[in-house]
Amino acid sequence: MKKAIHYINQFFGQIGGEDKADFEPEIREGYVGPGLLLNNLLSPEIEISHTIICGDNYFGSKKEEAIDRILGFLKDKEFDIFIAGPAFMAGRYGVACGGICKAVKEKFNVPVITSMYVENPGVEMYSKEIYIFPGGNGAVSMRKDVPKMANFAKKVLSGETILPAEKEGYLPRGIRLESFKEPAVSGAERVVDILLKKINGEKFKTEMPMPVIDRVPIANQVEDISQATIALVNSGGIVPAGNPDRIQSASATKWGRYNISELDELESGQWETIHAGFDPSAANANPNRIVPLDALRYFEKEGKIGRIHEYMYSTVGTGTTQAEASRMGAEIAQCLKDANVSAVIFTST
Repeated sequence: MKKAIHYINQFFGQIGGEDKADFEPEIREGYVGPGLLLNNLLSPEIEISHTIICGDNYFGSKKEEAIDRILGFLKDKEFDIFIAGPAFMAGRYGVACGGICKAVKEKFNVPVITSMYVENPGVEMYSKEIYIFPGGNGAVSMRKDVPKMANFAKKVLSGETILPAEKEGYLPRGIRLESFKEPAVSGAERVVDILLKKINGEKFKTEMPMPVIDRVPIANQVEDISQATIALVNSGGIVPAGNPDRIQSASATKWGRYNISELDELESGQWETIHAGFDPSAANANPNRIVPLDALRYFEKEGKIGRIHEYMYSTVGTGTTQAEASRMGAEIAQCLKDANVSAVIFTST
């Protein structure tokens, strides 16, 4: 019988909720939680021999350490396939499922499978490298999501030919394989046929889908800067010392809002960066290098700007997906709009 190892987070591992999100990686024999359903669907061809449980915050904030420990658990285990999740719309969980699947695939050269909602940040980060099946946005879809993974796992381990993404159901990985149409139709004929359908307003399917990038119109200029309310937003990870909102140092799914109304500058020791994408020493020595509150306060006192918005907004850019960045940006923008902010100074690294 083939062996599978299953990865789940602290919630589905029956450890606890957000209060246990820092739970360190652990391996157990057999299946746990949703592994019961997965094991039943894999049977009799495959059985779950072990389950790995890891807290979402632990994986997000200590990714390299989490991966090293989990790979250490697996080095003396015999297994044929690795399955993670499903992760639904849970961003941290999806990123963890994708991250550990990629690491296991590279280290042990075994098939890896996971499932998550198409807007989960893990999709954008890992769909090109691993098999990800589109799932529901909540645990209520468990009974629909798990069978997709189980059926595909059995097909992979049986040695059957894996068909293109649209036929198997997993998300496209951007891999193009040569195939022949029957009857044979040349590329020139196919492209002319597509062009004619497009001209005539008929439905057609491109053979080379391109990503759709949102275009954001340029905002109107501020008419009178001396009367304007200016806000400070940054993706350099500047937060109060200790990171009270526990924003991830990479692949962020959180942002923070901090009151700066009584401050003339951001003092070292009281503010720090939690960004994992650059050497933090200069930013920690003087956080104003990333969030220029000191310079902007000077302009405010000189009357060159109207006022500084009471709050500073912060997150981390490195590894953060377009989907998560768009969501967080929209949430921050709504706060700024509600506060009648005139303009924003957005700093990164």
